Amino acid sequence: MNSLKEKLSILSEMIAFARTDHEIKDAEYDFLLGVAALLGVDKAAFDTLLDTKVEKIMPKTQAERILQFHRLVLLMNVDQEQHQLEIGKLHNVGLGMGLPPSAIEQVLTVMHRYPNKVVPPDVLINIFKAHYN
Repeated sequence: MNSLKEKLSILSEMIAFARTDHEIKDAEYDFLLGVAALLGVDKAAFDTLLDTKVEKIMPKTQAERILQFHRLVLLMNVDQEQHQLEIGKLHNVGLGMGLPPSAIEQVLTVMHRYPNKVVPPDVLINIFKAHYN
């Protein structure tokens, strides 16, 4: 399990990503609040992150990095809108986490095959497995 600092870092990165288009829409806020709840971060602590930056902590394992990348893909699509700026930022975040560029591109391509562009976790995992073998 991640420490509180790691959980706040995960959420802070997601908030920054949601602000790529300069605003956090209601659907994005609700999604982020749901992730916070799943991580065990209460609403007050989450809301504080909207105005406060925290230390960025890189997810330790490859599995944690893939999970964070998946969260960001879901966040990008939660408002049913995609902007080239968001796609570019997501690609760069994935690269910054050390994910294979070809796997990132494949995820960004296959997401269009699924309802609401929600890539099932098993599909995402198989894409990354294929690129690590």
